[in-house]
Amino acid sequence: MNTGFASLGIDSSYVKRLAELGITEPSPIQAEAIPLALQRKDIVAQSQTGTGKTLAFALPALQHIDVSLREAQVMVLVPTRELGMQIVHTLDQLTQGTEVRVQQLIGGASIERQIDKLKLKPHIVVGTPGRVQELVKLRKLKLAGIRTLIVDEVDQVFELGSMHEVEALLKGMLRDRQMLFFSATFPPQLQAVIEHWMREPEYVRVNPAQRTAETLEHIYFVCEERERIDTLRRLVRLWNPKQAIVFINETDDIGEAVAKLKYVGLSVEGLYADSYKQERARAMQGFRAGRFQLLLATDVAARGLDLPEVTHVFNLDPPIDADHYVHRVGRTGRMGRKGTAVSIITRKEQFIVDKFAKSLGIDIQRKYMSHGKVYDARPSGEAVAEKRKPAESRPAQSSPEARIASAAPPASSQRHDAAAGETAPRAQGRGGAKPAGAGRDAAPGVVPPGGAKGRPADRPKRPVKSKAELERERKNKGAPRWLKDKPARPGKTK
Repeated sequence: MNTGFASLGIDSSYVKRLAELGITEPSPIQAEAIPLALQRKDIVAQSQTGTGKTLAFALPALQHIDVSLREAQVMVLVPTRELGMQIVHTLDQLTQGTEVRVQQLIGGASIERQIDKLKLKPHIVVGTPGRVQELVKLRKLKLAGIRTLIVDEVDQVFELGSMHEVEALLKGMLRDRQMLFFSATFPPQLQAVIEHWMREPEYVRVNPAQRTAETLEHIYFVCEERERIDTLRRLVRLWNPKQAIVFINETDDIGEAVAKLKYVGLSVEGLYADSYKQERARAMQGFRAGRFQLLLATDVAARGLDLPEVTHVFNLDPPIDADHYVHRVGRTGRMGRKGTAVSIITRKEQFIVDKFAKSLGIDIQRKYMSHGKVYDARPSGEAVAEKRKPAESRPAQSSPEARIASAAPPASSQRHDAAAGETAPRAQGRGGAKPAGAGRDAAPGVVPPGGAKGRPADRPKRPVKSKAELERERKNKGAPRWLKDKPARPGKTK
């Protein structure tokens, strides 16, 4: 009697390979999707993050490959390089010792090297829509042999503006090709794409009402804007997670955040969406190897990445919507493991958390931190102290003008110095003597050498920088040089 993956129709060679990898029982999404995929039906599959969707489409696709044909037969489209490399790694593990050839076609990598490897006639290609379309236009990749098209994280693929590229690829494929769409979230606008391109699709939804893993704990802390980094530092020191991902919204803000986190003693590296493939791959490899504790990234790291050692996810900036929250927190609590999703927000952002909790049907609990401990309710002593604390005694973020004013001597001391017959500091040089031609004895209308402000006449004036340029320099402090030199995006507000 067949059990496990064998009962689903998976070939014994792949069942044996799965057992060697420690995978013996299929997850619910695998149990429902694999038999339908083996029948070559079009499938729209929705399941929580971390439930094994990759094997749900990889195993049937591998079983349909005819290794005697020297052409690409399966295409997997992904939204990010990291997800593509992860799927290639999974396929390499499954096909070890077989004649099946897998190649990645990821944007940002050397296209010449990819063209050379295409000469080996891979059976499966995994890539981003832009790079795949580029190779098709160069006539280096043929679509006529593609019998199965898989789009992982389909909502993100189309959201990134790749819909036209994907549709162009579909027009070049066989009409009877099989299509598989997989994601944890399916926005309503995707239904039009499904109805137009798929043939009587089968819908596989595993517990669609439960959009996040049941093993996840959702909590949040409220603090002032200037206290976000310190709150994160205290939580990391308290829990000491083996690995954690810290999400931030804007790539341009990563340099500043990484510098601040390192300054307070945290082990952190940034994953920059605009960096080269080698730099992003190096950051991910270092994180997987445990060379640093925190990975700070934008939502580029929120899609499909399987990082078993990640126990905590921190939202240093709140996600832009509930779907992004689902994918962010899905980096932990995967395949039945426990995880913690932590949002660090301000009082003004309280409504965002409430909206996520309502739309996702989850309980996001507020927690309080005091004296190195986390409480479910505010400690009574702190509540009384906060209530009695006068508004003027609460710390406020000082402006540059306030800091300059605080550094200047008070007016009373200046009057005291004048009454004592002391010379004002502005009328003295570094050693206490007046500069030549300065003071009351200078002839009226005579400008001292170097101009009225003491600047040499031949010294060029520094160019005046705009507020946007100054803000950009401040945010990019500590960022890599390529990011500092990158021109600002037109129309971007700071």
